[in-house]
Amino acid sequence: MHLLIVNFSLDGLSHEEYLNIADELAPVFAKVAGLQSKTWLSDQDNNVYGGVYVFENKQAHDDYCASELFASVGGNPNFTNISVKSFGTLEGPTKTCKNCCDCC
Repeated sequence: MHLLIVNFSLDGLSHEEYLNIADELAPVFAKVAGLQSKTWLSDQDNNVYGGVYVFENKQAHDDYCASELFASVGGNPNFTNISVKSFGTLEGPTKTCKNCCDCC
């Protein structure tokens, strides 16, 4: 498993306009090969938005980061203060946590 966390601020785009765009784009992200999930982030009070992406492996992560879809996020003039961080995972403790309850 490999994670990608992207954060940005909105410039010239309202929260409501961003919600509409996110709703339109969600099906596009659902088709990304190797993407197990994307959690859309919103901190409207501090103007911080973004996503937490969970990829099945590093190759799927790398393929997405080389894609036009990823470039379009970074190239969007309405997104400022962009932060992108990638993480591997600790498989052992992660598996233990996934099996600790019925919530995940």
